[in-house]
Amino acid sequence: MIYSVRHTTTFLYEPAVRESVMEVRLQPRSEGHQRCLSFHLDVSIAANIMQYRDFSGNTVHHFDIAGSHRQLNVTARSTVEVQAAPALRPADAGDWADLDALVAADDYWDMLAPSEFARPVEELAPVAAELRCERRDSPLALLTELNEGIFRWFTYVPNSTTVDSPIDEALRTRQGVCQDFAHIMIALVRPLHVPCRYVSGYLFRREEDEAPDRSPAGASHAWVEALVPRLGWVAFDPTNNLVGADRHIRVAIGRDYADVPPTRGVYKGGAHSLLSVAVTVRPADAPHREESPPGIVIPPRPAMARVNARTEQEQQQQQ
Repeated sequence: MIYSVRHTTTFLYEPAVRESVMEVRLQPRSEGHQRCLSFHLDVSIAANIMQYRDFSGNTVHHFDIAGSHRQLNVTARSTVEVQAAPALRPADAGDWADLDALVAADDYWDMLAPSEFARPVEELAPVAAELRCERRDSPLALLTELNEGIFRWFTYVPNSTTVDSPIDEALRTRQGVCQDFAHIMIALVRPLHVPCRYVSGYLFRREEDEAPDRSPAGASHAWVEALVPRLGWVAFDPTNNLVGADRHIRVAIGRDYADVPPTRGVYKGGAHSLLSVAVTVRPADAPHREESPPGIVIPPRPAMARVNARTEQEQQQQQ
């Protein structure tokens, strides 16, 4: 399947800010069953856009808006081909001994150690006990069961947490968004010595599906990939109880959200800011529609006292 993706982020400032510095991770990756056929990044204010690859191989674009401005629009347009991965068969996957041998033969430290948003906390223990999160059956069987267990244990509630919420909040209220559920699954499986990484990207929604996806249209998405012996990195989407197939479009991978925010930036000035996101994912051969998708407004963080440097970091939560 070939998809057309448009991701627009709008930043509003009141009063105007003096300067913005921004980096974005919006270009889909090309590897495995996915190829990014084209990518274009448009910034509403003239800027010199530069790019580099980070330590995980993600493409990062960055730019500086030096003049005063009240609004900034950043739009990424991509064409991506995603081929369906072969159906997972338990007979094709290895056992725990195979996983241990695989881990010992390579360097997976970054995806095994606790990270900023994916770390064991006290509130995680009841969930781990309820879901019987222990080395049993096979790695693939356990991961599939945990994926479904998180889907059933937690309620999806948009904007119930913030972009920098620790997993404690979602665990305490048993509700959250895809960013929270991905972090919780990572925090559950890494102590079992299963390499697990965070994936930022998009999910194509099919309206005809009998069980519609919980994650909404109009936003980016997040899930996890776990290392399964003999199968490699396998995608698990605990928000929607899905195993990654041709509907998941991978943009960036990392230890957790802190490594892969779609946008990250700072501005100079004492302005209040508002960030909104609009994402469209459709088959490339579908009739083109000019109207914009419904935007998702990201609630601002609580105001914090600032002394000399008047800057604020701008990131968008994955819903």
